[in-house]
Amino acid sequence: MNIHEYQAKDLLEKYGVAVPKGIPAMSVDEAVKAAQELEAGGTTLFVIKAQIHAGGRGAGHFTDNPEGKGGVRLCKTVDEVKEAAEAMMGKVLVTKQTGPEGKEVQRLYVTDGVDIEKEYYASVVLDRGQSKVAFMVSTEGGMDIEEVAEEHPEKIINVAIDTDAGFTQADGEKLAAGLELTGAKAASAVTLFANLYKAYTELDAEVIEINPLITVGDEVMALDAKMSFDGNALFRHADVAELRDETEEDAAEKIATDNELSYVRLDGNIGCMVNGAGLAMSTMDIIKLYGGEPANFLDVGGGATAERVTVAFKIILSDPNVKGILVNIFGGIMKCDVIAEGVIAAAKEVDLQVPLVVRLEGTNVEAGKALMASSGLPIISANDLDDAARKVVDATKQAMAA
Repeated sequence: MNIHEYQAKDLLEKYGVAVPKGIPAMSVDEAVKAAQELEAGGTTLFVIKAQIHAGGRGAGHFTDNPEGKGGVRLCKTVDEVKEAAEAMMGKVLVTKQTGPEGKEVQRLYVTDGVDIEKEYYASVVLDRGQSKVAFMVSTEGGMDIEEVAEEHPEKIINVAIDTDAGFTQADGEKLAAGLELTGAKAASAVTLFANLYKAYTELDAEVIEINPLITVGDEVMALDAKMSFDGNALFRHADVAELRDETEEDAAEKIATDNELSYVRLDGNIGCMVNGAGLAMSTMDIIKLYGGEPANFLDVGGGATAERVTVAFKIILSDPNVKGILVNIFGGIMKCDVIAEGVIAAAKEVDLQVPLVVRLEGTNVEAGKALMASSGLPIISANDLDDAARKVVDATKQAMAA
């Protein structure tokens, strides 16, 4: 689950991470009031930021004014804040991460403009290769980390944290040295990194990204912040779960979450419905091996009902890019005849117009195959995963060429 910048900063501030003063706003009037409140506290330069679940906001553009300013603007007066808010609120912001369709801005964040000395990059992630939490820092702040990795790989410092020892002073000093910080700045950085680690582990975060991390005098501060969380651990964090903004979520992914399905939309044209994450990954891999492109990751899980399978099928078909579908089920707890019932019901309900390849194996497989054979639907049966992948790629290409 992702959250907005202002929410991430609020959480991090509670863990002792320094952030600029800021107030969220849900309307133009609230943005003006926020600026007035900050001004009363001594702010003389304001930063107004569009709040969407995507990066690159400052370099983005609004669809109603492609040549205009982006989603992060400096304002010297309250009147300028109002003008900027009116230009952002309710408008569609397009960035590298949103894709050309962009995202509608429904929230703003008005913050104190700070005197930035230098920008850095910092993130906390799970290093799956080492099975450890790891920090990644760079002196090249403000840039996409992918660009830094490509152009200046030597400027990315990785520090994996020992699981048993936890975050140590030595870890913090290594990270500070990687950012070329000394003296009071280095001490501030060590404290900030320790607090980031505590927030990451205690909140069951998946990613914390600070870009840019900045120095202001002797203090190291998070000028921007992104956080995402392990959805499977949200039951432990009701306060974090309450931060979910459903308007920012892909509609199909929201429906999947509400129906206890694991779904992620991808860029291909072959829809996949599989039971089990490992089998789903293998299915996508073998589709690519035979020249196809998967349109999604969708795991119906081990205990899905026919109704849930029907929902899953509809989710796949809600993507207009889908030109073929592969259902790949290895039945254990999930019985093949239940899957067949759901597939048949969904295909009839949506008036299926794309090729459908189904590979069933496991519990009640013969009953499942019999149901599909008698359904009257043009279902292409496959014997194994290799056969299924070949058939769905070929059928999809033929359908697109027709």
